[in-house]
Amino acid sequence: MIAKRAFLMGLALMLCAGFAAAQLTNKKREKPQDTSVRALTGVVRDAEENPVEGAVVKLKDMKTLQVRSFITPADGTYHFHGLSRTVDYEVKADSKGAATPTRTLSSFDDRLKAIINLKLEPKS
Repeated sequence: MIAKRAFLMGLALMLCAGFAAAQLTNKKREKPQDTSVRALTGVVRDAEENPVEGAVVKLKDMKTLQVRSFITPADGTYHFHGLSRTVDYEVKADSKGAATPTRTLSSFDDRLKAIINLKLEPKS
């Protein structure tokens, strides 16, 4: 009788351990987010609020004065990743004789994924 009870307890323990292991392996493993860098995204639009394909978006690091550029696809979106959180950046876009005002991403902005949408204005 004791042997049967010990066997059933052992079997129950193994089943519980199996279910616990299954829970751990099925859980999504998310990469820890790197909080030392941030990203900037947005959409370049024309005066009629249409997304602009082929706009050149320029991002200027105000510490090193290095400029990175991005050419927008058909949906007008742009992306800059791996930006320092301790540096200010200026972003602007140009396309076919039109330009956007320069916008600033401040080092005091604590968002890890900042969004700055840009609107083209005719050059005067």
